[in-house]
Amino acid sequence: MRGPIGNRFVVRAVWVLGFVLLSFTSPSICLSASQTARQDDVRSHLDRGEALLRQGNLKGAAEAARRVLDQNPSSAEGHYLLGRVFLNDRKPDKAAEEFTRSLALQPASPGVLRDLAGVYVVQGKLANAEQALSRAIEADPTHVESYLSLAKLHERRQDQSSAKKTYQRVLAVEPNQPEALFHLAMLHDNLGESKEARATAARLTAASPKHAEGWYLSGKLAEKNGDLAEAVSAYQQAVAAKPDFVAAHYNLGFIYRSQDKPKEAEREFLEVLRYRPEYVDAYISLGAMYTGMNRLEEAEQAYEKAVAIRPDHAEARYNVGVFYELYRKDMPRALAQYRKYRELGGRDERVERIVGAGPP
Repeated sequence: MRGPIGNRFVVRAVWVLGFVLLSFTSPSICLSASQTARQDDVRSHLDRGEALLRQGNLKGAAEAARRVLDQNPSSAEGHYLLGRVFLNDRKPDKAAEEFTRSLALQPASPGVLRDLAGVYVVQGKLANAEQALSRAIEADPTHVESYLSLAKLHERRQDQSSAKKTYQRVLAVEPNQPEALFHLAMLHDNLGESKEARATAARLTAASPKHAEGWYLSGKLAEKNGDLAEAVSAYQQAVAAKPDFVAAHYNLGFIYRSQDKPKEAEREFLEVLRYRPEYVDAYISLGAMYTGMNRLEEAEQAYEKAVAIRPDHAEARYNVGVFYELYRKDMPRALAQYRKYRELGGRDERVERIVGAGPP
């Protein structure tokens, strides 16, 4: 009798203990499930807001951010999202408020600090911007975006030495970072460091063979150094990477013209006009080239197109005047162009003599 009674007691005791434990644990299990659901809902709104912001739907992104904050006022991500909405909506003061709220919740957030620095730049608070970027780098010494922003801030302040050092710090973290290499090459060039500029540009194009701006910069540096063959090759790489790179086409045309390669030059100038029909200098260059080839009808059309697009372009007026004077032997039309050239501030001794001697 004793054994069975004892067993029944043990079974009952275990059942009662299980009930007691269940009674205590069930509310917490339910609470955890509720919290998880709410967190999932917040995450869903954040993801939706991010997607809408990328699409440029600021109203929808703002609504998603506010739903996040309604459910969790302490969401640093929610404040950050809303701040970026305000930033894209050109409301820097409100953006700064939201970024500051986000940082109060998560102080060591390099991305938020970098965007806050961007707001300070817009507001003209450059010292505050530098401080925010320094904090971002302190929070994450590998945060390339903050280094890049800091370097550009130094450039804005005309502190080229500090900008150089900061771009070099980027490259210490990411040796082939294209933006840092590009801007560092330009800085070297601005400081008269030709050898370093060309080496850095070469390093950029070797690491990023499709970097059109890098090839264009390499072309300009080579052209400046008198290495026209290298410049042509670099400009060709630039337009191969970016077919509508108007400046590279124009520079190619200019070099070909100087090398007495009219067909190649014409091709490049026409490419310029295909992408930029209003590019006056291309019309002037075509006019001069067609004149030299005795294609006078085409030259006149090109010159007249130039002054039609830019009536206030002094150089175009001068070139048209020379064309009518020397190639069309039409002095009245030449004088009209020369007078306009003078009105636009152009000064040329020969033109002064001709206009002075011409009819009123």
